[in-house]
Amino acid sequence: MSKVRVASFGVSIDGFAAGPGQDLENPLGARGMELMEWFFSTKVWCTMHGISADGETGSDNAMAERGFDNIGAWILGRNMFGPIRGPWPDDTWKGWWGEEPPYHVPTFVLTHHARANLPMKGGTEFRFVTDGIESALAQAKAAAGGKDIRVGGGASTVRQFL
Repeated sequence: MSKVRVASFGVSIDGFAAGPGQDLENPLGARGMELMEWFFSTKVWCTMHGISADGETGSDNAMAERGFDNIGAWILGRNMFGPIRGPWPDDTWKGWWGEEPPYHVPTFVLTHHARANLPMKGGTEFRFVTDGIESALAQAKAAAGGKDIRVGGGASTVRQFL
């Protein structure tokens, strides 16, 4: 039976999961990247992004690895996909990650603005859900084939699922 999970989600001691002012230079908002510094040096991160296979292999990496175990689908808030607000101006934006995002499974993006599915290299297919979290969860469960569904954020999306 699949589970709905949040894993390796960074939150500051005062309760913030991102900084203000998200834009192309600040994907997690101003100073938001500091929340995930522990992750950027792990072997998991380095391997996912083709940096090297020499990343840290200690407890941070072990936690990150567990966060990817048995994942059959992801659910993301729109800000986790990109900084574009309102209607999609066109289909040129394909997410923060380049041609091969780290998800490798169907990934459901919550949005108020419809967009065609976006297949990417490595098995990620972004599917844009306009009819709420219940629909996103039902679609993710169907796509996950009995594996777990990971809620990747942002904070508002995690809060809605809680």
